[in-house]
Amino acid sequence: MSATADCSDSDLAAVRAQLGRPPRGVRSVAHRCPCGLPDVVETAPRLPDGTPFPTLFYVTCPRLTGAVSTLEAAGLMREMTARLDTDTSLATAMHASHQAYLARREQLAVVPEIAGISAGGMPGRVKCLHVLVGHALAQGPGANRLGDEALQLVEPWWAAGPCRDPAGGGTSVP
Repeated sequence: MSATADCSDSDLAAVRAQLGRPPRGVRSVAHRCPCGLPDVVETAPRLPDGTPFPTLFYVTCPRLTGAVSTLEAAGLMREMTARLDTDTSLATAMHASHQAYLARREQLAVVPEIAGISAGGMPGRVKCLHVLVGHALAQGPGANRLGDEALQLVEPWWAAGPCRDPAGGGTSVP
């Protein structure tokens, strides 16, 4: 497996172990967990097989993924979507997040099939909290207000240590 853009062979091996499959379209590590391993990767807007891929920031850490999935199962996405309908400040912030997401993706490639479509339901609803969290981690505090809120609820997902054996032996969580 060879390195892609700003992603080393060891980073790709870590992501492969985290996902339990070969990663697709990885351009770079967009964020690292405090343990040092990748937890969010930036993906190409078009996968190597030609498939358009709107998810620019993809969460790879199984602990973080599990924690965010728990929030989704508890109904947080529904609550956040309802807030978007009543909180104009939040709606404005999420529209700005949507625009910034599109601009970053279009810096990498223009893919007509997904033009104007960000990911995670932005800007008008919350369809995938993982995308919002990935965006928040990759771009930093304030980049995605709902992603920031979700991160506050899942921190510290890394407290139990690395999700992957640092010696290279797979993941330490299912």
